[in-house]
Amino acid sequence: MFTSPLDLGPLTLRNRLVMGSMHVGLEDRHRDLDAFAAYLARRAAGGAALLVTGGYSPDLAGRLTPVGSTMARRRTARGHRRVTAAVHDEGAHIVLQLLHAGRYGYHPLSRAPSASRSPITPFRARALSARGVERTIGHYVRAARLAQRAGYDGVEVMGSEGYLLNQFLAERVNRRTDAWGGSARARMRMPVEVVRRIRAATGPGFLIQYRISLLDLVEGGQDWAEILELTGRLAEAGVDVFNTGIGWHEARVPTIVTSVPRAAFADLSGRLRREAGVTVCASNRINDPDVAEAILARGDADLISMARPLLADPDLMAKTVAGRTGQINTCIACNQACLDHVFANKRASCLVNPLAGRELALAATPPRAAAPARVAVLGAGVAGLAFAEAAAGRGHAVEVFEAAEAIGGQFRLAARIPGKEEYAQTLRYFDRRLAALGVPVHLGRRAGVAELAAAGFDRVVVATGVRPRVPEIEGVHHPMVMRYDELLSGAREVGRRVAVLGAGGIGVDVAQFLTRRPDRDVAVWRRAWGVGDPAAARAGLVERAPHAELPDTIDREVHLLQRKSTRIGAGLGKTTGWVHRAELRAAGVVQHTGVAYRRIDDAGVHITVDGADRVLAVDSVVLCTGQVSELAALGGVDAAAAAEAAGIPVDVIGGADVAAELDAKRAIRQAVDLALSLG
Repeated sequence: MFTSPLDLGPLTLRNRLVMGSMHVGLEDRHRDLDAFAAYLARRAAGGAALLVTGGYSPDLAGRLTPVGSTMARRRTARGHRRVTAAVHDEGAHIVLQLLHAGRYGYHPLSRAPSASRSPITPFRARALSARGVERTIGHYVRAARLAQRAGYDGVEVMGSEGYLLNQFLAERVNRRTDAWGGSARARMRMPVEVVRRIRAATGPGFLIQYRISLLDLVEGGQDWAEILELTGRLAEAGVDVFNTGIGWHEARVPTIVTSVPRAAFADLSGRLRREAGVTVCASNRINDPDVAEAILARGDADLISMARPLLADPDLMAKTVAGRTGQINTCIACNQACLDHVFANKRASCLVNPLAGRELALAATPPRAAAPARVAVLGAGVAGLAFAEAAAGRGHAVEVFEAAEAIGGQFRLAARIPGKEEYAQTLRYFDRRLAALGVPVHLGRRAGVAELAAAGFDRVVVATGVRPRVPEIEGVHHPMVMRYDELLSGAREVGRRVAVLGAGGIGVDVAQFLTRRPDRDVAVWRRAWGVGDPAAARAGLVERAPHAELPDTIDREVHLLQRKSTRIGAGLGKTTGWVHRAELRAAGVVQHTGVAYRRIDDAGVHITVDGADRVLAVDSVVLCTGQVSELAALGGVDAAAAAEAAGIPVDVIGGADVAAELDAKRAIRQAVDLALSLG
């Protein structure tokens, strides 16, 4: 069913996969249009049926940023013909998303239903006057007609995630008493008029997709009865497809990070489809064809939206059609190279696929190496695996040597963290891809540079990764002390009272590992985060269940310590760090900052905080105090010396190269770029 066509009226789609809207940083400047076209065309070539662009504002006030994308001029529309033509040439359809940021605009010109400031921007939005509302509706219509002129097959009207039209629907922001507010029905007038007038201006052959919020997850949001009434009115006004959105950007409930269970909100899409009798596209944390197939088979949707999964693997649908789903590079929802980049005003890419967003720049790179080499890779962490896959794909003869009995290195440990189970999918991908490419992977085998040179290899890539750093603390070798890799691998076990030394990303992960079990299901996840039935609780908000009452929690006293005086988790990703901090608080993890370690002995961990000495009476201590480069495969000498001694080139990548801050994004990007640079 996922691969079967669907007649939407204005369009017939070749399958049920929609590439959901995601701003990638190529939309905002005219000079990036060719790169934007190449990025979208690559996803169309991979089999997606309908592509939705990143958000384009209908006017200057609605821009997300001071230089944000707009569709307000004929010159802009003319330039976009390159984008639509590139997608159509690959057999797909494309719609332009119309997004007015409202009070989410990061600039002083922002406008909203009522004067207000959101928690995610420092700028206070001014209220639209009644005339301003009418002008804004006119701007939406103008943008839709320009999109039609540019060759787009339709538009997606963004009415979700807390942007302007969603703001009009919620008492939280819309405090008007005129014809555009004051009652639920009056608050619906703005989005309904936008759709009605777009349909009148563009005619019946132009697709109108509406991104509707099914769960606002903020106080003063909509309830289910209002959502159903809005759906009916929008359908009457001319909407062909309802794409579902979950949560405002200011909501304190995660909706797309890796700890959110797969398809956590698909049941709401199904409820809307059945109760409103409309065509529905399910979204949010759907990254697998089997999950998509199950949603469609249950009748919970007609279409499946995937945005980040098509950054990770643009060929997701082509591989599904070919029966090669095991070779799909699955999105792990880490957000590190996509959303975290966007919020830092950087171009989006993908941790597991660093080629994403670089399609035009890489077009000149020959797909096959002109002079294939025989390359040995030392280490099967993600850096070594990524290099091996990319180099073998270009025709190089690659072999991988791994001292451990399994691939994955630090990534394999990360996959054991509750909420990071998806990380195992990256290792499954590399395992299947290397097998398909015929790359031998020698497990449990160490190999030195000189040995490999003698065996006839032309080049050696050292990706031996890192090992945990053991700090110089008195008593650090006490029997109660263990490294984090010993704990996560199962080699050591902890007691009921645990001190975790080091509160970087690994320390936070270990604290979560110690306080709950993996594979949390949707029902338990909803209880943990206070997500309820929007028919019973406005905006879907209910009281969060206490940590101790959840069935997957572990009764353990955990102390998390760091030397720095800054708050714990301050260096974590912008879109995920707050989630981890909330989980630590909910689990009752005791957090200590500004710590000086004095010693470890039978009494526990002796520390000094704010000039006061104290003892943490624990029975286990876990070291998460950084890493050092693991260069044992080089015999303890640096790469230059090894290369000179062996007479062949040696490259050092990943944690073996830079171990100061464990960074899979950097390691994979470095590995792939090295593979592209060879011959």
